[in-house]
Amino acid sequence: MNASRTTIVQANSRSQTDESKPGFRTKTISTRLTPEELAEVESTAERAGKPLSEWLREMALTTARERPSDPMELLLAEVWALRHALLNLFHAGARATAEGKPLLPESVLKIHDKADAQKLEQGRRMLADFLARPVDGEVR
Repeated sequence: MNASRTTIVQANSRSQTDESKPGFRTKTISTRLTPEELAEVESTAERAGKPLSEWLREMALTTARERPSDPMELLLAEVWALRHALLNLFHAGARATAEGKPLLPESVLKIHDKADAQKLEQGRRMLADFLARPVDGEVR
């Protein structure tokens, strides 16, 4: 039985309480590589002195958490977050007033957290959309 099959079988045989443990890894990502690509990846993990699965996880998480490559992405992300937060705060405040209730601090924090969680992705999307638009007279 190969290593990936063993991992899947072992993961499936674990109890439901395992998933409730913080930091317990229960999900799997798979991909297909050519023999040459696999050799390259295995060699790189070996040079790093790490098991292949650990090296792949670190690379995936590092890339997922990387900072914006373009300062414009960060600027657009912050502009988007500010716009999102303001519009949602105005809306939540108006709705609370109409219902005769105060705007709760938890609501404000929730709006803030949502804006922060989405800002980089939205900033990148805004920049990509802008760059994809043709300039007047330009044919794409």
